[in-house]
Amino acid sequence: MNLQPSDNPADLRVVLEAALLAAVEPLSLTELKRMFEQDLANDVLRRALDELRGEWHGRGVELVQVADGWRFQTRAEMQPWLSRLKNEKPPRYSRAVLETLAIIAYRQPVTRGDIEEIRGVSVNPHIIKTLEERGWIEAIGHRDVPGRPALFGTTGHFLSDLGLVTLSELPPLEELGRLVTPDETALIPELLDNDVPQTFGAVIETARVSTALVSAVTEIL
Repeated sequence: MNLQPSDNPADLRVVLEAALLAAVEPLSLTELKRMFEQDLANDVLRRALDELRGEWHGRGVELVQVADGWRFQTRAEMQPWLSRLKNEKPPRYSRAVLETLAIIAYRQPVTRGDIEEIRGVSVNPHIIKTLEERGWIEAIGHRDVPGRPALFGTTGHFLSDLGLVTLSELPPLEELGRLVTPDETALIPELLDNDVPQTFGAVIETARVSTALVSAVTEIL
C-alpha cells in the first residue's frame, strides 16, 4: 500500500484511522501532526477527522472529539453487551468523593475550605488524593489569603472521561433536577480494561454526564 497522506485526502483518513484505533488515549491535533513529514494545517486535519467520523456513523464504534483530543469509542448503547466481557466490576466511589467532585466541577476554582463549607463536613485528604490520582482534579493555583490554600479545578481528563469537550457542556444547575431521580446510583463512566483500548483506542462507556455526579450536585448545591 503506497499511501500519500499529505497529498491524498483518502490516504490521510486511512492513516488517521489507524493511529486513533491504536491509541490508548485521545490524540490531539498536535500529536497527530507529528506523524507527517509535511506540516499539515489544523483545518486540513479537522476536515479529515470530520469526514472520518462520518464514515463511522451508525456503527458500533464512533469517532468523537473530547477535551484531550480525538478518540474512537464504543457507542453507549453497546455497553449492555460489552459489559458481559468483563469479569470484575468498576470501582465504586463513595458519596463523599462524588459530592467533592461535583462541587469542584460546578464551583471551581475552590479550596478545601470552600468544599467543607458547602458540604458542611470536613474533607478527608484521602478524597482529594483519590480524585487527583484518578486524574479528574488538580491544583490550579493558590488563594491569596493567609496559608495560601490550594485552588482545585477539574482536568481535561475529567471531561474526556465524561465524553465532553468543555465545562459548558455540563448540564446547567437549574436543569439537573429533571435529569435524575433520587434513587439513581449510576457510576461515573470508568475507562475499560487495557485489552479493549488496544483494539479500539480509548474506549469508555460514554454519557453526556455521570448520573451519580448529577445526583450529587442536585442534593448539595
